[in-house]
Amino acid sequence: MERTLIGSLKEHLNETVTVQGWLQTLRDQKNMQFLILRDRTGLVQIAHYRPANPELGNLISALGTESALTISGKVVENPVVKLGGLEIQLENLKVESPAEAPLPFDPFDKDNIPAIDFRMDWRYLDLRREQNLLLFKVQTLLEHAMREYWLKQDFIEIHSPKITGSPSESGAELFEVQYFERKAYLAQSPQFYKQMAMSAGFEKVFEIGPVFRADPSFTSRHMTEFTGLDVEISWIDSHEDVMVFTEGWLQYAYQRVKDVYGAEIEREFGVDIQVPALPFPRMTMSKAYSILKDMGYKLPPERKGDLDPGGERAIADYAKKEYGSDFLFVIDWPISVRPFYHMRHPDAPELTRSFDLIAGGLEIATGAQREHRLEILKAQALEKGLGLENIQYYLDFFRFGTPPHGGFGMGLSRLLMVLLNLPNIRESVYLFRGPNRLQP
Repeated sequence: MERTLIGSLKEHLNETVTVQGWLQTLRDQKNMQFLILRDRTGLVQIAHYRPANPELGNLISALGTESALTISGKVVENPVVKLGGLEIQLENLKVESPAEAPLPFDPFDKDNIPAIDFRMDWRYLDLRREQNLLLFKVQTLLEHAMREYWLKQDFIEIHSPKITGSPSESGAELFEVQYFERKAYLAQSPQFYKQMAMSAGFEKVFEIGPVFRADPSFTSRHMTEFTGLDVEISWIDSHEDVMVFTEGWLQYAYQRVKDVYGAEIEREFGVDIQVPALPFPRMTMSKAYSILKDMGYKLPPERKGDLDPGGERAIADYAKKEYGSDFLFVIDWPISVRPFYHMRHPDAPELTRSFDLIAGGLEIATGAQREHRLEILKAQALEKGLGLENIQYYLDFFRFGTPPHGGFGMGLSRLLMVLLNLPNIRESVYLFRGPNRLQP
């Protein structure tokens, strides 16, 4: 049996074909039965004249929507049919897997979409919606475009371990696992291993891989496991070099998505993809604080030196009005809210050569120039209260010649949230993991 995809049926007019997919709709009339079959490429109407084969007609009448079917028949033109002006005249039907009735919910009833947590319980049904199929096509192209850009710039891909013997950032937000007779941790970041690649002389590396954060947050933007997009670059002068790379890479990826899926995204998500202009505006953290103060926005006391989600949205609104950009680099963060390995400004040691990238009011990336000088790195670790013995393997990377370097980490699902204007990160990930969700 040779399968024909529904999207290519116009190439097979007046031919007998075999199609496979899900029964989305059944109109069961006295003499005529109409089945709407769906595969990943589209929909087609199948017509069956019941009196011609009553036994087949009875089988069709018993079908539940979303049953998996194999159907054979002749492709004919029918201008009355809205689905491409053609239909299949049914000859044979095989039920590969019947669907129970009733369904937990109808994925195609756009007026009655259940709450997100209920849909997460039945995620495979939720993923059958056209919008979700498109989302993951977009994700696939987005990652492909990112890799294209990296490879054009002579980057090397790495895959760092996700089980580590010590924390990669700090003692917080760690998942501890039993590793034979000792403790280990799920990696919070490939940060230290990206930097090892700089000491190894790879010069430019990237990684797409899982990241784990034991963060008990129940917000619309947090997950305990997500896909990270990580980059590290050698021989930089400052964090400005990292930002220049980041904005060019994002512009390229956005353009590829717009070129291929722009029209579909506008139809399904109501979003007109805007390819960002370069350069993205830059704003120092001190200026951001000053602007927020003038706006009357008060940051929570525990966020001193940082931005909370409301502050990110407020400063993003300002950037949109002032610069006409949905993207904003907030730069030069205080060392109090940055990790020990961020390089400090030589003329302002209380500040780091670092940035957050805010897009659509949401922080999607953090980057910096790293401190590559061993003695300074050790002093900064001690200043942060870290025991050097716990990070000795990391410090060893800097003993035998390490170039100036920097990079960034970005969350793929947050980027998709911004790109498609999604309200919740649960919508932008294949299977969500949070404090209360380990299944499916």
